[in-house]
Amino acid sequence: MLRSLAFILLLTLSACKLLQDRTEDQQDWSANKFYSEAKEKLNEGNYTAAIKLYESLEARYPYGRIAQQAQLEIAYAHYKNEEHASAIAATDRFIKLHPNHQNVDYAYYIKALANFNDNWGMMGFLLRGPLKQDMSERDSKASYESFENFKELVTRYPESKYAADSRQRMAYLLNSIAMSDIHVARYYMKRKAYVAAANRAQNVVKEYPRTPATEEALYIMIRAYEALGMHDLREDAERVMRINFPQSYFLTELPEVGGKKWWQFWRS
Repeated sequence: MLRSLAFILLLTLSACKLLQDRTEDQQDWSANKFYSEAKEKLNEGNYTAAIKLYESLEARYPYGRIAQQAQLEIAYAHYKNEEHASAIAATDRFIKLHPNHQNVDYAYYIKALANFNDNWGMMGFLLRGPLKQDMSERDSKASYESFENFKELVTRYPESKYAADSRQRMAYLLNSIAMSDIHVARYYMKRKAYVAAANRAQNVVKEYPRTPATEEALYIMIRAYEALGMHDLREDAERVMRINFPQSYFLTELPEVGGKKWWQFWRS
C-alpha cells in the first residue's frame, strides 16, 4: 500500500515537473515559436490547445502582424471547435480593432459561417439524418442572420476570394428562409386557417420571388383562395403559376394532385 502511494506521488511530482518545465520553456518563446506551435495544434485538429497558444502569443506579443493573424486564427479555431458564439465574438473583435486589415474579409466570412445554420453538430446529424428534418423547418432567425453576414461580406468586398462561396450560401439561405414560411403556411392549411395560409404564401411570392419556394407558395394560394371562395384571386394565382411553372408537379392534376385530395397533399 505504501509503495503504491509512493509510486502515485512520484508520478504526480514528475507530471508537475514536466508542466513546470513546459511553462518555463514558453518564457523564452518568440512570437514565431508561439505561432508555429499553435499552427501545428490547429492543423492536428487540437483546437482547444491551439486557442490557448494563440492567446498566449497575443498576451506576450500584443502588437504586430503575427498577433493580428493569431486573432484571426483564434476565430477560426473556435468555429472549427463548434464554439460559434466565441467565433463570432472573436471576429467582431478583429473587425473592430482592424477594420482596414487586408484579411478583414476573412473575419466577415468566418462570422457568417459561424451563423450558418447548415452544421449543427450532433443535433444537426439527428435532424438531417434519422429525424429527416431539413434546415427550413427550424427557426429561421439564424439563417437570416447568416444571410445578412454573407451579404455584408459580398457588399463590402465583392472581389473577395470568399465572395463566390458567400453568394452560393446566400441563395441557399434565402430559399431556406422562404421555405420556413411555407412550412407555416402548410400548418395553416391543415388547420383550415385559409386566410393566414394565403397571407403567408403571398409573403413568400413577394419577398422571395426567385426562390424555388415560390412554386409551392403559389399552389397554397390557389388552394386557400379556392377554399375561401375567392375565385378571381384563385384564377390569378393559377395563371401566374402556369406561366412560371408550367411543368409543376402541383399542377399535374387538379383538383387532385398526384392522386391525392389537395387537403391531403402535405400529410405524407
